[in-house]
Formats: sequence, structure tokens, C-alpha cells
Amino acid sequence: VQLQASGGGLVQAGDSLRLSCAASGRTLSSYFMGWFCQAPGKEREFVAYIGWRGDRIYYADSVKGRFTISRDNAKNTVYLRMNSLKPEDTAVYYCAAATYFSTTTYRRTEGYDNWGQGTLVTVSS
Repeated sequence: VQLQASGGGLVQAGDSLRLSCAASGRTLSSYFMGWFCQAPGKEREFVAYIGWRGDRIYYADSVKGRFTISRDNAKNTVYLRMNSLKPEDTAVYYCAAATYFSTTTYRRTEGYDNWGQGTLVTVSS
């Protein structure tokens, strides 16, 4: 499956953005999906996870209550709604697809088989 992330941009602190991750090549309903972010000079970090039916969702503590992950399998797209953005949310955001779920790897990059190219989110103070 090929993944294309979009929706990033330059916003001010407190603003909102919605990122999209469109899949092609295979139906997204076969995959467990995650969002990760990578700030300059830092490792890629887990942001959010959603199961293939949307019934299992997890967030990083840093975004809990502010970000919402969702999916529309009919549109082959996964979303990340980002509210109350902070300067520390500035990063490149990546979507990723996994063919199976593991409690030990869903928060880790090695748990995912396919990655999108990333979309840059910049939050100014």
C-alpha cells in the first residue's frame, strides 16, 4: 500500500489542523494505522493508533485530549485532527500502516510496514 500524507502547514499556537493520509494500491481496511511525528534532531515518535475497524484507539500522553485519530475505510483515508496546537507539536508527521497489531510494537516504528512521505506542521508561538 502507498500512503500520502497531507494537510500540514504553518499555524499559530492554539489553532487546529486536520492531517489526512490517503492510501492507494490496496484497501486501507486491511491495515492497522498509526501517526508518528519527528521533530528536528529527534527520533520519530508515536502520536496515535487506530485499529482497522476504528474500535481500538491509542494516543501518546502528550496529545491525549487534543488530537483525534479517525478513519474512513470507504475513502481509504485516515485522519488526525489536531486541536490546541502548541509550538512543541512542530514536526514532520508521518502516517504508517501495519498488517497486524501487537501490544509491544504499535507505539514503535518497527511495528509498521509502510510509511507515507510526511507532512510538515509548524506551530508558531
